Amino acid sequence: MSEEKKSSKFTPPPTGLPEIPDDIYLAKAARRIDWKRLGFTFLGLFLFVVVYLSPAWPDAVDPAGEAFPLSREGKLGIALFLLAATWWVFEVVPVGVTSITIGVIQALFLIRPARVAFTDFMDPSVWFILGSIVIGMVFTKTGLTKRMAYKMLVLVGERTSMMYLGVFILTALLTHIMAHTAVAATVYPLLMAIYALYGDENKPTKFGKGIFMGMAYTAGAGSIITLLGAARGAVAIGFFKDIVGREVDFFELTYYMFPVGWLMVFILWGFFMVFCRPEQKTIPGLRERAQRLYARLGPMTGREILALVIVLTTVAAMSLRSFIPAFEGINKSAIILSATVLFFLLRILTIEDLEEIPWNIILLFGGAMSIGFCLWQTGAAKWLAVEWLVMFEKAPWFVFVMGVTFFVLIMTNFIMNVAAIAISLPVALVLAPYLGVAPEVILFASLVAAGMPFLLLVGAAPNAIAYGSKQFTTGEFFLYGIPASVILMIVIGIFVWLIWPQMGMPVLLP
Repeated sequence: MSEEKKSSKFTPPPTGLPEIPDDIYLAKAARRIDWKRLGFTFLGLFLFVVVYLSPAWPDAVDPAGEAFPLSREGKLGIALFLLAATWWVFEVVPVGVTSITIGVIQALFLIRPARVAFTDFMDPSVWFILGSIVIGMVFTKTGLTKRMAYKMLVLVGERTSMMYLGVFILTALLTHIMAHTAVAATVYPLLMAIYALYGDENKPTKFGKGIFMGMAYTAGAGSIITLLGAARGAVAIGFFKDIVGREVDFFELTYYMFPVGWLMVFILWGFFMVFCRPEQKTIPGLRERAQRLYARLGPMTGREILALVIVLTTVAAMSLRSFIPAFEGINKSAIILSATVLFFLLRILTIEDLEEIPWNIILLFGGAMSIGFCLWQTGAAKWLAVEWLVMFEKAPWFVFVMGVTFFVLIMTNFIMNVAAIAISLPVALVLAPYLGVAPEVILFASLVAAGMPFLLLVGAAPNAIAYGSKQFTTGEFFLYGIPASVILMIVIGIFVWLIWPQMGMPVLLP
């Protein structure tokens, strides 16, 4: 293009309209086809079509001779499960869009009524995640996050390995007294503040991957230790009491879960030091910088104190549900959303903050609830559990226990862990006497596996919250989760075979 044309000014023609300059007609860049994305898109669709068109599958039969037929809707539920899993892992579209697809396909193929499929997106568990995310936003907006981050950095020092350890221990400790979803939402903005001091917060690094994924992993590890960390423990104990006739109390659960939970926290620290070793061993001058930044914040403001009081009151109210009978009937989502309402009433948050909520993550969990309930209500989940577990009917007791554990581990990555427990535990507890296996070891091994879904974002809310950092893709999360899950299975095997029997847990029936 000539210099004359570049420097020319626009002159209005006689019509009074501005002249269109020649130099705005730029050649369109050739759009490259993303063959990898296209391939995985069609892979998910192919799996769906293959299962959809396949002949009726045979009934699953348990050792007592009871048959569990797989209905047309159940088979389609499995087909949809395969499609969603493929699209989630390889992120062919935003994870929230895959979730919407789950509801759409259920309605179009008459797997479940549209009203039922889409109502799952409004399940109380999804609203609990929303409330948890709002708490994290409040910590960030009021400055509480920076205050906590700077104080922590002063304590752990300048070594990035100690930052890993400090974050992991803090996360695990908090899950002893509050739900791991709320913990992840609280710790997440703290990590964002820490990472901003490490480098460009928008650029993925190994340190970024390690600190955010590690937070999600250790939130799961810590949440198995008490009944306050997640709802799955109470659900499992309820099934155990109904089927076995014995109640496991709060302290018995903690006695057996404490060593395995904390061992996994420290193993995960070593895991991320190997697989996500930070680019910088130290950040020189960080401690002094954190001290200066902390001092610059000054004393806590009234707004910070008010926000902290609301959050602590909310956490206390949710925790008391396990100890005070009068609180048991109050849904935890209602409690945490009460805090959300207060934040807006007291002008701590505004409409602009509401618009900044990561709806992609909210939709992700709405889809997870929808596919989970789909598998459960169509009978597909029960069919899968029986088909898998009867394979171990004549296996040695240890193989049977690990088979149950592996099934729970896989299922809890695809559907909510409460559903994974509800699907597999009753079947396993019924099968256990046939092999002379004590029900206690089934209960505790299943709970450990259900608490640590390391493969998919939909396995647990902390996974999805960590994903908001944009430090890793869904595919990377899946790849890191494979060795982490193998390590988890090895740890569970050691506890089942050696440690829990030494602690007094019955493993075989007398």
